[in-house]
Amino acid sequence: MRVSEPRIAALEEDEWSDDAREVMKPFSGRDSIFNIFKTLTNHPPLMRRWMVFANHILGKSTLAVRERELVILRIGYLCQAGYEWGQHVLIARDAGMSDAEIRSAKTGPATPGLSDLDRLLLQATDELHADAHVSDETWAGLSELLSTQQLMDLVFTVGQYNLVSMALNSFGVQPDEGLPGWDV
Repeated sequence: MRVSEPRIAALEEDEWSDDAREVMKPFSGRDSIFNIFKTLTNHPPLMRRWMVFANHILGKSTLAVRERELVILRIGYLCQAGYEWGQHVLIARDAGMSDAEIRSAKTGPATPGLSDLDRLLLQATDELHADAHVSDETWAGLSELLSTQQLMDLVFTVGQYNLVSMALNSFGVQPDEGLPGWDV
């Protein structure tokens, strides 16, 4: 974690405004609520609008779950967002990714033995992170393997999780119980 204490408190349910309670309705009845959401209850209008986009990326993207998680893990690693890394290690494992595949998100596109698609996805993520642009060579390779909508979802996925990583790191969102660390 970038900071050891929250800069913005993760509010408990008894601290939520009426507006925050409304935004949090989809999470009601769960045994636990992630710290990212409890932190965002400090700003319900922002959370409400962000959730629409976040739900597209995480649940309605045209990218296959495995490819989406590889990209999210890579941008989380590049941003050194420990919270993001831990949450998406769990999601990646649920999607059937091995720990070796997860670790390739740390070592990047030069990892030996990657498929062409994985190498290109990791390369595109690196390029977007470094230069806010996918090179012609990487784009051409991806265009042979992905549809136009998948290419668009790829760019927006990297952007979404770059944004989320910035927020998590800057707000000091602390890990939820049981999150894996960098040592996967």
